[in-house]
Amino acid sequence: MNKSISIIGSGFSSLSAACYLAKQGNKVTVFEKNNEFGGRARQLKAKGFTFDMGPSFYWMPDVFENFFNDFNKKTSDYYQLTKLNPGYSVYFNDNNTIPIEDSLEKICERFERIEAGSSDKLKKFIHNAKDNYRVAVLDMIYKMPGESPLELITIDTIKKVRYFLTNIRREVRKDFKNPMLRAILEFPVLFLGAKPSDTPAFYNFMNFADFGLGTFQPKNGFYDVVQGMISLGKSLGVSYKNNSDVKKIITKDNKLVGLEINENFIECDIVISGADYNFTEKLLPKNLRQYSENYWNKRTLAPSSLLFYVGFNKKLNNIEHHNLIFDTDFDQHAVEIYDDPKWPTNPLLYASFTSKTHKHTAPEGCENGVFLIPIAPNLEDNQQIRDKYFDILINKLEKITKQDLTDNIIYQESYCVNDFINDYNSYKGNAYGLANTLFQTAFLRPRLKSKKVSNLYFCGQLTVPGPGVPPALVSGKLVSDLVMKYEEN
Repeated sequence: MNKSISIIGSGFSSLSAACYLAKQGNKVTVFEKNNEFGGRARQLKAKGFTFDMGPSFYWMPDVFENFFNDFNKKTSDYYQLTKLNPGYSVYFNDNNTIPIEDSLEKICERFERIEAGSSDKLKKFIHNAKDNYRVAVLDMIYKMPGESPLELITIDTIKKVRYFLTNIRREVRKDFKNPMLRAILEFPVLFLGAKPSDTPAFYNFMNFADFGLGTFQPKNGFYDVVQGMISLGKSLGVSYKNNSDVKKIITKDNKLVGLEINENFIECDIVISGADYNFTEKLLPKNLRQYSENYWNKRTLAPSSLLFYVGFNKKLNNIEHHNLIFDTDFDQHAVEIYDDPKWPTNPLLYASFTSKTHKHTAPEGCENGVFLIPIAPNLEDNQQIRDKYFDILINKLEKITKQDLTDNIIYQESYCVNDFINDYNSYKGNAYGLANTLFQTAFLRPRLKSKKVSNLYFCGQLTVPGPGVPPALVSGKLVSDLVMKYEEN
């Protein structure tokens, strides 16, 4: 195969697809509308601080390794990883803090001290999660391009049908009584963008990714992965064009012939869009769009986020690299994301300080902080609201660290719904795509291959396998396999 392939966007799914298709001898060009590559995984540098703008939890290291192995490379050829201990800490009310350490044995000991008998239950729970991980992550997702419901039917999935008919919350709460332990076990599905009560129990494989495999950190932040993939792509002949805003997909007789980029016509044989699915279809004439606005309005979107990137001129105490601040009602915040969308009354909070592990990501004696509040998509977004929630999070942080911090802030930037829309053309400003609910799984997600434009394809968090960086890497592989299947001639 020797085709001219244009890829819209430079997120992880696009970077992945570009490498696979270039390896097959195609002429591949990645077009990115922003100045920096990486999509939501861009990096922000300011006043000596380095911030990961998006993904920060490096989970499922085997999926990253599998990607580079497909090109006879290793992750260590491109970036260095540190396993974190603790992987993260969780802060509850009444000064209760639970660190999630770097081995299942240590975590079991911690659980047992909090709830007698929970360590044996946790071992059994993680054993089942590990087997689900084997089925889902190491096998099934690589064979599920979402073309048919039959993809879901294997000997393994038939054996596990009950995990699809119940949910994470029910499975957790039948064995664990302590509310803190329940919150910790339900937390990982936040990365899947749905409430634990709406997420099939099969997705407890995320608990194995967490407790069984652990949390890692690239030396210079998550952007190391972006740069590694671009370096690999360049070695395979991929071209990368930034500041390239795609205005229109040009078609003739239900087949695309090229793209309009920055008012210029770019001819190509095939287009893959890793950009927002809804936005991409709006680049087409109405009669060539697969999914209506009504369709998108009925989807359950994963959350958006209010993010802050903050530089402190001193080191922070009593805080780890990754931190979950669960000092409020988990369920109430979830209701205000999914059921009754509004700005949260008292938000949960995630805080990351990469300078705790790699000091060079902040000036000497300083700390860099990335803060994330999950919110419903499509909320009103203005500076007054952002300021209100920044004050809330700083007050929470001061209580945890037992330090006054307001006067020590020397850099501050925020990012929210309007920015997701402006920078990524994100539908309703969502941050993570479509939630992984039962009816938005596998073939029930938007298709990788357009039904109406024969040589148009899609990848990324709004299609299969779903939200998250490892699934995005797999999405790039799946779409490249489909291109090879349908475009050989």
